[in-house]
Amino acid sequence: MNSQLSITTIALLLLLLLLASNVTAQPGVFNIRKYGAPNGDITNYKFVCFSYSLVFLFVKALKSAWKDACASSSPSKVVVPSGWYKLQQIDLEGPCNAPIEVRVHGKILAPKNPYHLNGQDQWVRFQYINFFTLSGRGTFDGQGEMAWTQNDCGRNTNCNRHAMNFGFAFLNNSIIQDINSKDSKYFHANVFGCNNVTFRNFNINAPETSPNTDGIHIGRSTKVQIINSKIGTGDDCISLGDGSRQITIRNVTCGPGHGISVGSLGRYPNEEPVVDLTVKNCTLNNTDNGVRIKTWPGTSVVSIASHLHFEDIIMVNVTNPIIIDQEYCPWNQCSKKSPSQIKIRKVLFKNIRGTSATQEGVALVCSRGVPCEAIVLSDIDLSFNGSKAIAKCANVKPTIRRKAPICMVPHI
Repeated sequence: MNSQLSITTIALLLLLLLLASNVTAQPGVFNIRKYGAPNGDITNYKFVCFSYSLVFLFVKALKSAWKDACASSSPSKVVVPSGWYKLQQIDLEGPCNAPIEVRVHGKILAPKNPYHLNGQDQWVRFQYINFFTLSGRGTFDGQGEMAWTQNDCGRNTNCNRHAMNFGFAFLNNSIIQDINSKDSKYFHANVFGCNNVTFRNFNINAPETSPNTDGIHIGRSTKVQIINSKIGTGDDCISLGDGSRQITIRNVTCGPGHGISVGSLGRYPNEEPVVDLTVKNCTLNNTDNGVRIKTWPGTSVVSIASHLHFEDIIMVNVTNPIIIDQEYCPWNQCSKKSPSQIKIRKVLFKNIRGTSATQEGVALVCSRGVPCEAIVLSDIDLSFNGSKAIAKCANVKPTIRRKAPICMVPHI
C-alpha cells in the first residue's frame, strides 16, 4: 500500500514538474493589471472622469510591464485587457532581449486637449526594437476634434503640428496587426527608419473633414508592407516620403481621403530617392485622388522616383483617379518659376477601372526641367457620367498598351 502511494506521489511530482517546464517554455505574459493598472470599468464614475491618479496608474503600469517584458530573455507579451484607459504621451523603447509583443484588447484614449501631450509630436511611440508585434484588436483613439479646429497648417507654414497617434521608428522585422487607430490629431502613423515591417488589418478611421490626418506616412524605410487594411481619413490614406524603398500596398480600401500618394517630394534638402513601390488590388471610394505622384517646383532638390507599379485598382467616384503632379504647390506656398528637379521614371499604371468624378481621369503633368520617362498606361478603363474619361499630359510621352486614354489634350 505504501509502495503504491509512493509511486503515485512520484508520478504526480513528475507530472507537476513537466507542467511547470511547459509553462516556463511559453512566452512570458506581463498583464498590466498585475502592475497596478485600473480595471478600465467605464461604469466607474471616477474612471469616466479620468482622474489624474487613474491616468498615472495606467502609465506607470504600462511602463513597468514593458520594462520587465523587454528585459526578459525569452519571448514576452505585454497585455492590456478589455476596458477603457486614458494615456498621456509614452515612449516604449528597446532594444529588448527577445521578441516582444504588446497585445491591446481595450480602448485607449488620448487627452482631448492637444496641449496636454507636453508638446510631443507622437502620442504612442515604439522605437529601436527588433521582432516587435502590436496586436489585439484594440483601439487607440486620438480624440482629435479639438486639434482639428485649431489646425491652420494649410495656410500657415509655421503652424503648430499636433501629435500623431503612433510613431514607429527604427523597428526591424516587426508586425502591426488587428489594431484600430481613430481620430488622430495629426497623422495616424509615422513610419521612419524601419526595415521589414508589416501592417496587416490595421484599420484607420477619421472623418473627411479632419485636416492632415494622413493614415500611414512612410519615410526612410525599406520593405514595408500594408495589406488587408481599411483607411478613411481627411488626407492621404497612405503617403510615401523620401527614402521609401521596396514598399508593398495590397488589398487596401481607401476612403474618404486623398488617395495613395508618392510624395510630396522635393521640398526639403538632402532627400533620398523613392524606389520600388507596388500598389495592387486596392479600392478607392469617393477620394479626392486615386494613385498620385506629387513633387514641389521652385526648389533646388534633385532626386528620383522610380519603379512605381500601380495595378488592379478600382476607382469609385474618384476626383483624380490617376495623377502625376510635378507642380504641387498647395496654398501657394512655393514658386512655379523653376521646375521640379525630381526625375520620375519607370511608372506602370495597369488595369485601373471604375468611375471618375471629373472628366479628366488621367492627368500626367511632369516637370519641364526633367520630363517623365518610361511611363506606361495599360488597360485603363475610367468613365465620367457614362462617357470615357480623358487624359491630359505635359512633358511626358506615355506608352499606351492595350486599352487606355490617349493624351489628346495638352495641359495648360
